[in-house]
Amino acid sequence: MKLLVNGEAHEVAATTLAELLAALDYEGDWLATAVNSDLVHRVNRAEFRLSDGDRIEILSPMQGG
Repeated sequence: MKLLVNGEAHEVAATTLAELLAALDYEGDWLATAVNSDLVHRVNRAEFRLSDGDRIEILSPMQGG
């Protein structure tokens, strides 16, 4: 499946958002995720099905001030 992750094209076998995060080595409960500009909460990632061409944003908090 072809996906756009943080602006970069990826070809992956993952079918859910949780599988995609694992395949791309993203870990932690502190991540924020959005698919096609819609926020996907952590508890919904395992069941959130991806579709070919989806745009995924994965954000992590930054330190500093």
